[in-house]
Amino acid sequence: QVQLVESGGGLVQAGDSLRLSCAASGRTFSRYAMGWFRQAPGKERQFVAAISLSGRSTAYADTVKGRFTISRDNVKNTVYLQMNSLKPEDTAVYYCAAEQFHGIWSDIKRAPFKYWGQGTQVTVSS
Repeated sequence: QVQLVESGGGLVQAGDSLRLSCAASGRTFSRYAMGWFRQAPGKERQFVAAISLSGRSTAYADTVKGRFTISRDNVKNTVYLQMNSLKPEDTAVYYCAAEQFHGIWSDIKRAPFKYWGQGTQVTVSS
């Protein structure tokens, strides 16, 4: 089992950058693929990015590709989401998630992530 705590959200202007962090408890962090998801008011939660156990493989939603970068530090038990060129449509609660994923990497966007953090609010003003 793993507990996840996100941080780094806030209110920024369009074009600004933010870096979200997700700290994981436990000594098995490196066994989990990690993902970031977001949910805007009145909308379904959507996949944003994911990173494999080693960090060698990543995946992104088309809406954030080229602007967001996911990374992880398996020593610090932390996964990051660097968000650049933020847009008002990026406004949402951002969630970190963990999954012991053993499937084909291209299927990670649809994986049933088991463990979730409480979320951190990101608001981008125009």
